[in-house]
Amino acid sequence: MKTRILCLLATALSALATAQAKPKDPVKAVYEVDFDMNFDNREFYKSAFSESMTIFGARLTPTVGLTIQQEEGTRHSVMAGIDVMKDFGSPLATPKELLKEPTLYYRLDKDCGKLDLELYAGIFSRKKTEGKYSEAFFSDSLKFYDNNLEGLLVKFRLPKSYFEIGCDWMGQIGQTERERFMIYSSGEGHLTDFLTLGYSGYVYHFAGCYEVRGVVDNILINPYARLDLAQYTDFQTLTFRLGWLQALQNDRRNIGQYTRPYGAEFDFELRKWNIGLRNSIFYGRDMMPYYNRTDAGGYKYGTRLYFGDPFYRVHDDGSEGFGMYDRFELFWNPYVSDLLDIKVRALFHFHGSHYSGTQQVVTIAFNLDRL
Repeated sequence: MKTRILCLLATALSALATAQAKPKDPVKAVYEVDFDMNFDNREFYKSAFSESMTIFGARLTPTVGLTIQQEEGTRHSVMAGIDVMKDFGSPLATPKELLKEPTLYYRLDKDCGKLDLELYAGIFSRKKTEGKYSEAFFSDSLKFYDNNLEGLLVKFRLPKSYFEIGCDWMGQIGQTERERFMIYSSGEGHLTDFLTLGYSGYVYHFAGCYEVRGVVDNILINPYARLDLAQYTDFQTLTFRLGWLQALQNDRRNIGQYTRPYGAEFDFELRKWNIGLRNSIFYGRDMMPYYNRTDAGGYKYGTRLYFGDPFYRVHDDGSEGFGMYDRFELFWNPYVSDLLDIKVRALFHFHGSHYSGTQQVVTIAFNLDRL
């Protein structure tokens, strides 16, 4: 049924575009195509932070719609599409299992002089966000499997700064489904050609369901400063980033008071001839203290409450106190086309002097919207 609806919509829009083919007409039929393939071999047997596994799959998201040029500097778009996703090797009972969820959204582009405004409302790709979020916020696997945001996103662009704020509604209350939503934001401003100050953060509301009452608050903020020195060298990229991660978390029913995990994070990235390395060091406390706890119904919080890389738990043996997490990455990111991004990566994880595991990752992303 989803496929038939999408085909009918595409046919109707094509007919409209053909019937009204005058070059100055303000209403046009438009389309987007987004493709992702992700291979991620995870060997984490040296630690208990996450399971060893191989993630290997692909996603295709065709989208069609109408765009209306209302006046100079103002454009409206209404888009509809479908996520087609498959984990390689997994059996399918029916072809319909390939169809995951629809994308339905309104987009506004507004030129306000020195300020450019961009707004999305509905169900749209997570790629529409442009903020700089640490892996402590959103893990690679989350971004691949939870591809869409449901709610609102507003982006502001100025000559030397960028800001975004949005709301993602993740769960509607039900018998066992919790009411969940997140308000997130990110922004940065260029003070000089080489110095940038920025922030990212979210407020996550993890409420109860009919079966299990209670609310957990999960707040995370990350102010940072970044030095970009590539322009003074022969490197494509040479950046240093120092940030502070501060969380506020409260299981209101079971604990009743806030816990405040925190830590400092330092990133370094170097790139030459499309080959590079990135090293990220976090020193602080367990950023996911409720990860292995359960609610009043006996359900583990785990990835329902936390979306970042589980290595930010710092200790995998239940111990407390400060710890260090080091994420070292080697990558090759060859240029093929403005529309295509290919990246081959090897990641190595360490906690203190302890080796925690490795990943071998290959990603291919095609996005027609980059035009």
